[in-house]
Amino acid sequence: MSVRNKLRSKLLSAWIRPGVRQRSRDWQEARRRIAGRPHVVTAFLQLDDPYSYLLARYLPALADHYHVDLSVRLSAALGGDYEPAPDMQDEYALLDCTRLAAELGVPFLDKGSAPPVDQRAGLLDELAGRAAEDGFAEELFDVLEIYWRGDAGAAARRAEEAVPGAAETVIADSQQVLARMGHYNSAMLHYGGEWFWGVDRLPYLVERLDDLGIARRNGDDVLLASIRQVMHMDLPVRPPAAAGKLPPIELFYSFRSPYSQICLPRVYALADAFGLDVVVRPVLPMVMRDEPLPPKKLRYIVRDAMREAETCGVPFGNAVDPVGAGVDRCHAVFAYASSERRERDFVLNAGEMIWAHAIDVSTDTGMRKITAKTGLFWPEAKLAMEDDDWRETEAEDWQLMLSLGSWGVPTMCIGDFVVWGQDRVWMLARHIEELCDTGEGILV
Repeated sequence: MSVRNKLRSKLLSAWIRPGVRQRSRDWQEARRRIAGRPHVVTAFLQLDDPYSYLLARYLPALADHYHVDLSVRLSAALGGDYEPAPDMQDEYALLDCTRLAAELGVPFLDKGSAPPVDQRAGLLDELAGRAAEDGFAEELFDVLEIYWRGDAGAAARRAEEAVPGAAETVIADSQQVLARMGHYNSAMLHYGGEWFWGVDRLPYLVERLDDLGIARRNGDDVLLASIRQVMHMDLPVRPPAAAGKLPPIELFYSFRSPYSQICLPRVYALADAFGLDVVVRPVLPMVMRDEPLPPKKLRYIVRDAMREAETCGVPFGNAVDPVGAGVDRCHAVFAYASSERRERDFVLNAGEMIWAHAIDVSTDTGMRKITAKTGLFWPEAKLAMEDDDWRETEAEDWQLMLSLGSWGVPTMCIGDFVVWGQDRVWMLARHIEELCDTGEGILV
């Protein structure tokens, strides 16, 4: 392992070591009390981001249920190096939020088939002109609803009140604040040094505020609690008969992706519950394709992954970055393991060893521990690592993933149903349930 990789690995482990997040929370709360500051939640919302709209639907309930000051900013994601394949991301976001809104019971593009993009500039300027006014949060929530329900008439009326050119300065100022506070994306909430993305991470903020004991009333808020209920994954106690006709689940996976590691055992559990096969298609990480990964983004990803791993019960928190030779060697041994029908054991063992036990797969000592646990013959594994034949398969799988409309991992599909991100394993499960629904119900 290079010196650079060693330093990066030490930094990764420092960010995600068990207990780090709680110590940070305690420190932030102590500073807040000493300074006599109120509890402040800052929201960065982007008009043409559907995740911002879905998040905004829950923010009034958050402010009503907890003793917090809600600061809402009209913002935009930083883009550039922080956003690979922006066109693909935009297209997928629309599809994902359409599905997510239906599950959450949130109206989405119900007054028009598309957001009124021709009114976007006017709406932004109109909002920016009100940014300093009391009640701006409610104005932003209203305009987000107009835009993402596709209400072209209401959008045109609001845009008539625009102050031309006002948006550029307001959004640029919010982006500076966003970057200074340590993030790059939209649909973000910040509280006490910690970031929460969209409705997917809002339950973590709710949990933290509950731990602080700052709810205005006893019991859960029904709307806020509904998010976790919707995203809960129930699995059948035995595979339904209809599942026997389904194709396998395909998983595009990276040995360097913490989200892939969190996703992997859950996908196998899902497949086992329905009696399905899993086809794992390892692809190279984006940094090995000369795609940049800014430090700010890496820091958020690994910290967020730690939260997710703890929630999902996936071993995580003591990592060695396998980028470069380590990833290449994993691909080569995976190909060998597949020929021995041990690919499931290998990929599960490799992921856990890399992300939970700091095993350096760029060394023979590290890789041998994984092959031994997997039941692979070490001389054959060593011979496989001298072979580059896996690169052709990897390139084909990468192109296949792109053709499905996804730019990164983990991507999962069954048939023509595609989801991206470990956040959507539950949605994949919901779709499989629908495919198996013969009207007789599924015992869960």
